[in-house]
Amino acid sequence: MKRPAAFIDRDGTISEEVGYINHPSRFRVFPYAAEAVRIINDAGWLAILVTNQAGVARGYFTEDLITVVHDRLRNELEANGAHLDAIYYCPHHPSVGEAPFRATCDCRKPQPGLILRAARDFEIDLTRSWMIGDRYSDTELARNAKLKAAFVLSGYGRGEWEYGRASWKYQPDMVADDLLEATRMIVARGEIKAG
Repeated sequence: MKRPAAFIDRDGTISEEVGYINHPSRFRVFPYAAEAVRIINDAGWLAILVTNQAGVARGYFTEDLITVVHDRLRNELEANGAHLDAIYYCPHHPSVGEAPFRATCDCRKPQPGLILRAARDFEIDLTRSWMIGDRYSDTELARNAKLKAAFVLSGYGRGEWEYGRASWKYQPDMVADDLLEATRMIVARGEIKAG
């Protein structure tokens, strides 16, 4: 039986937005992130991180650094009773860098490639799934992948919401202060059953 998933953006949503993370010391997980992910875990949903990491294409860091940062994220969540079921990232940029990272791809958000790959790998019910992120591109990604969109005001969210939303083609299904409030709101709507 197919399961729903909560797809979670990284920078600005599950961790602080500080620009390109070119050293592990710059990566800081939000203090509420583990509780939010635990709500997803307890509901029997998949918790999947999806993130653009064009700093690889730009030459700011290597894929090895992404692995170190994601291991740190997993460890911190697991130390607090939560877990991610998978992490998918796009290292590409369409116009910067060298091959193979300078590429037009289907995995750079808002293209749906990362979500479609996860849906195949885990047999995900996309009609019941959500994308949670702090950028308009996360809302576009949700629409492109036929998911519901939760827009959070952490990270770049508040500025994009206050100054950009009038020009958006798509509006999110919900707006929340942060990842924890978004997961609680999804629970309140009956989409995620409280554990």
